[in-house]
Amino acid sequence: MSGHSKWSTIKRAKGAADVKRGLTFTKMANAITIAAKLGGSGDPAANPRLRTALDEARAVNMPKDNIARAIDRGLGKGGSGTLEEVVYEGFGPGRVAFIVEGVTDNRLRTNQEIKSFFERNGGTLGNPGTVGYMFDKLGEIKVTGKGGARDNEILKLIDLGAEDVEDYEEENIQRYLVYVQSPELNTMGIKITQAGFTIESQNLMMKPKVLQEVTEPEIAKRVLEFAEKLEGHDDIQKVYANFDIPDNLLEGS
Repeated sequence: MSGHSKWSTIKRAKGAADVKRGLTFTKMANAITIAAKLGGSGDPAANPRLRTALDEARAVNMPKDNIARAIDRGLGKGGSGTLEEVVYEGFGPGRVAFIVEGVTDNRLRTNQEIKSFFERNGGTLGNPGTVGYMFDKLGEIKVTGKGGARDNEILKLIDLGAEDVEDYEEENIQRYLVYVQSPELNTMGIKITQAGFTIESQNLMMKPKVLQEVTEPEIAKRVLEFAEKLEGHDDIQKVYANFDIPDNLLEGS
């Protein structure tokens, strides 16, 4: 599994409380505001990015009033300050490549904090394109299996148009991560639903195509702690990495 997928698995294993800690209402509100602003609409039916942000907000029980205020802010109907997207690329511990996406109301402050964070942890923050070539921007759909044979369900998802499928079990339920080209995300989601599968989430992400193998326990620990701390930053929304850590080291994480 890729670094992104393994990192997602680690967060699931840590439990809902730890996951929610990184998905604060403030972060969700910022994501909703940016989605409404860039999509030019507060209607999720007409704004796929907003629809995804709302799904994530509801998953952490964000109050409806908070959601409404975030949408209004994105449409220029209230709220102070201007939010903008930021993207950082660089190398963390063990020469692992990181792409970090955020939303901030103070680009200079966030730039300085993230640069300092990379340097304090033995990494280097680069310019745009430094590690971007190591990743593909794809649509990722988290799917619950129908209860059939794993191999048959994977083949079915591929027949529907998936470029890649990764499988895992969670709470004794077979689940899949389905990857498609970003323009096909919504179309593929409809096909998967019509085929009888249940979609838990769908979003755009950066999937590593060049992996960095990490076999030393101490470096593996530093890489995972670095990724977790990055996600804990108030302005950071998504963290993608290309680490490849053996399962036996992940079990102790």
